[in-house]
Amino acid sequence: MAGLSICLCAILGWHSLHESNPYITGVLAKTGDPTLGHAIFQINCSGCHGLDAGGRVGPSLREISKRKSPHSLIEQVISGNTPPMPQFQPNQQEMADLLSYLARL
Repeated sequence: MAGLSICLCAILGWHSLHESNPYITGVLAKTGDPTLGHAIFQINCSGCHGLDAGGRVGPSLREISKRKSPHSLIEQVISGNTPPMPQFQPNQQEMADLLSYLARL
């Protein structure tokens, strides 16, 4: 029973940490434009993920929204924790636009 409590606390703490990030909260509060998101993708992401997001140096991003949550996608883009992907932090609207485009792949 104690193990379940610790696990539950860890999950809730992780969720609270993400919910308290004002950048992520701001992005998720916005409505993205997939057309603008496509332009952002072409400029910043296509060199590694391919013009059609099918992968090159970086993995394919097709159906990425089925594999990763919006929180996870934002963290992936802004963190720089998965080399060779560089850290990239667009403004909140641009990130919302990019998420909207990725959701359509």
